[in-house]
Amino acid sequence: MQSVNPQIEESWKQILQEEFDAPYFKALTEFLREEKKKYIVYPPGPQIFSAFNHTPFNRVKVVILGQDPYHGPGQAHGLCFSVPDGVPQPPSLVNIFKEIESDLGIPITKKGDLTKWASQGVLLVNAMLTVRADTPTSHHNKGWEKFTDAVIRNLSEKRKNLIFLLWGNYAQLKESLIDSNRHYILKAAHPSPLSASRGFFGCRHFSKTNEILAEQGLNGIDWSLE
Repeated sequence: MQSVNPQIEESWKQILQEEFDAPYFKALTEFLREEKKKYIVYPPGPQIFSAFNHTPFNRVKVVILGQDPYHGPGQAHGLCFSVPDGVPQPPSLVNIFKEIESDLGIPITKKGDLTKWASQGVLLVNAMLTVRADTPTSHHNKGWEKFTDAVIRNLSEKRKNLIFLLWGNYAQLKESLIDSNRHYILKAAHPSPLSASRGFFGCRHFSKTNEILAEQGLNGIDWSLE
């Protein structure tokens, strides 16, 4: 089997080298090669590690965990909840912007690209980094979850005072990987229309995040996209 040499930012490559060398990751790479022969896979190959490329390991301040990339054409570009500008905002992202407006008074935007957050230290990472077109969770249990669990564990063990935003039951299952004595964990319902009214709306995670950062003497996140 070919060796794996992912196109990922150098600090992450060093931190995660053990994962890239592991048999499960080589099997995952082989699975993706075969999958791409038969199906369309999102996001495009160069964007699979976008979250890491925009937010180097030592610049992470905040972690937002998603589950699965968007599975429609042109949506997924490697940052959870984000879509490229010009692509209609998916319902969960619409609700995120509603909460930001309610929390911080920032007007709702038509944009959907959250790269501006990523470049300020918000790691926007899904548990699975790829998906088959039109088939949600199709790359579940292929190795991605093991990889992204290692990402969370490394952040927990090697960094301090990060803020983890865990929205919904799936993200909250990852709480056991995070040392709550070293980090801040904010939990709420998922922003999806099915659950947003049951505790995502009104969670005020965006202002709370900036309050925690200010207490540490760090710049808050500019959550506006304008």
